[in-house]
Amino acid sequence: MGDTIWQSMQKKGYSRRDFLQFCSAAAVVAGLGKSGAAQVVSAFEKKEKPAVLWMHFQECTCCSESFIRASHPIVADALLDVLSLNYTETLMAASGFQAEKSLNDTIQNNKGKYIVLVEGAVPTKDGGVYCMVGGKTAESILQTVAADAAAIVAWGSCASNGCVQAAKPNPTGATPISKLVNKPVINVPGCPPIADVMMSVVTHLLVLGQVPELDNQGRPKEFYGRRVHDTCYRRANYDAGLFVESFDDENARKGYCLYKMGCKGPVTYNACSVVRWNEGTSYPIQSGHGCIGCSEAGFWDNGPLYQHLTSFPGFGIESTADTIGTAVGVATLAGVAAHAVVTNIRKRSVIAEVHAEDQKES
Repeated sequence: MGDTIWQSMQKKGYSRRDFLQFCSAAAVVAGLGKSGAAQVVSAFEKKEKPAVLWMHFQECTCCSESFIRASHPIVADALLDVLSLNYTETLMAASGFQAEKSLNDTIQNNKGKYIVLVEGAVPTKDGGVYCMVGGKTAESILQTVAADAAAIVAWGSCASNGCVQAAKPNPTGATPISKLVNKPVINVPGCPPIADVMMSVVTHLLVLGQVPELDNQGRPKEFYGRRVHDTCYRRANYDAGLFVESFDDENARKGYCLYKMGCKGPVTYNACSVVRWNEGTSYPIQSGHGCIGCSEAGFWDNGPLYQHLTSFPGFGIESTADTIGTAVGVATLAGVAAHAVVTNIRKRSVIAEVHAEDQKES
């Protein structure tokens, strides 16, 4: 048996106090609260460091970039002392045959115990030639690493729902991970997902040894159970009918609601406004830009990013993706279509009026 997490930290010079502080931070991030610190301590004292394979397919590496900027707990600690990150094209020093050997050895020596983290969609058209690593297609690699995995996590919207690669007309046949493997997949969507949310999912797997509670789209309910709109600090302005009309107007300076600027917060499930980014400093809406709904499936095809929904039903804050389902997306598309029709009618009316005026003058 290899070193436990605590033994590994001891060898690196961490004190017992450092270890306990680390466990407390991990408990909070995992949603266990401070009272769950003892549970984390017990797990990290006894459990062997799990082997991890971090795969990269059709993506831009923004999920990795987000993860390595996590702050609670410190990602350097997570990578070096909590996980055995045996394979990842982005961060590993090895290359070529050495890298492939590390991948194959991890699978053979840790069957049923290793964790697979996948970043990016998988192309399925034309034999999968649009994404190949070491002469193998992404799909064949995925099937190999998934076969004996203890858990599979799809990082980001590319792996969770296809993201921009799967946007119409989807020329490469980009496909989400969950549609290609015959076992449960934890989807952690976002473009990219929040770093601390990513760390929380990993901690949950380590501490409890099981998949967190998921919604009907395979997302952890702890972080994707409420809409961005429900916890947004600008919600009061929405309720009061105070909206930004253009990005440079006085209402924008006052921090009014960005709904009319295309904010998709009312139909987007994520923890952005609670967990936030950059050590809990801010998130897109706080920086003055509306939510683009990046954690929702098909967000690239769900209408213009800067066009607001023409109507939006007032679901209660208790509503979840499970209870609302895909009806919101359908309503959104219908709203966009209706808006286009109304806009064209208005344009034709204005054109007719101008033409009539011209006729009078002539």
